[in-house]
Amino acid sequence: MGYASDRLLSMNGERPGGRGGQPTPPDYGGPVPSEQAPSAPADSTMRKFGGPNCQDPLGPFPQDFVDIRKVRPSNLNAQPRVRRGGSAGTFTVNCGRNENGHNNSANMIAAPGNVNGAQHTHDYVGNLTTDGFSSNESLAAGGTTCTNGDKSAYFWPIIRIRNAGSTAVDPLNAHNVGDPILPASVKIQFRGNPSQQVTAAPQFLRILTGDAKSSTNGGANANAKWTCTGFENRITTKYPLCPRGSQTVRIADFPGCNDGNTDSANHRTHLAFADRNGNCPEGFEPIPQLRITLKYNLPRGKVFALDAFPDEKHNPLTDHNDFVNVMGERLMNQVVRCINTGRRC
Repeated sequence: MGYASDRLLSMNGERPGGRGGQPTPPDYGGPVPSEQAPSAPADSTMRKFGGPNCQDPLGPFPQDFVDIRKVRPSNLNAQPRVRRGGSAGTFTVNCGRNENGHNNSANMIAAPGNVNGAQHTHDYVGNLTTDGFSSNESLAAGGTTCTNGDKSAYFWPIIRIRNAGSTAVDPLNAHNVGDPILPASVKIQFRGNPSQQVTAAPQFLRILTGDAKSSTNGGANANAKWTCTGFENRITTKYPLCPRGSQTVRIADFPGCNDGNTDSANHRTHLAFADRNGNCPEGFEPIPQLRITLKYNLPRGKVFALDAFPDEKHNPLTDHNDFVNVMGERLMNQVVRCINTGRRC
């Protein structure tokens, strides 16, 4: 079938190993975050929430939601303590909130050459040309929404509000229904390593974080982090219900170690997460570690959900994020210098 066709098998939504002797999805496996968000306490999830909008057999369900005030505190959102020899700086890129409406249901990393490879809609910022048929050459030639000229592609599944009577639906994926809502803010920040200096990430590096099929794949690659403003020390894998005046927050932490390759057969094993002390596995070097923070003004009491594969039933655990580095050498070197010299750029 060829390599590209093999990669399309990762879109089947099967558990590892598949059914009927099907092979393990190629984008499964690889690096596991050193610290994943803990499960919500059993008595904290909602038993009744959302009314008819939580009765759809495709989800979400009341137990997918949690009162953020009942989530136990953790340190997953804290900046790690930088030791001697580490890199304490940050580099922030302003690429907007997708005000220009760049959306599609493709995924150029996991399902290249497929107009609907994701089976859910993504918001895109950065590169203006990103779609299922993007190549290194087309991305390099594209424009960008980033104010510093960064042509990288940053994308994530949209959130929809289940408003009564809404006719908004993904035309290719009828299981994704509801009114799309843009983030109120998008923060794209590259961070350092607690124990080492970072090195330049290679141009056209592909990085996935989280797993769009985590509820059927078993959750090993899950990296969903949800919280609310004012409660950032409480991280959960559930959809958080925030008090009045508090924004809903999604945090996407990407692997910060690379083996020098821009991709791998499963789009994961050329990368690794540093351990809690900042150490990369043997054969990997620390690179600027990307964190994308999305904040939303969501109406209180309304059901909301991620776009997702149909088998995932809009599970909040399936939150994920994608990045293709299209920074030129000069800009990437600027990122590295800022981080290694401890500046905030």
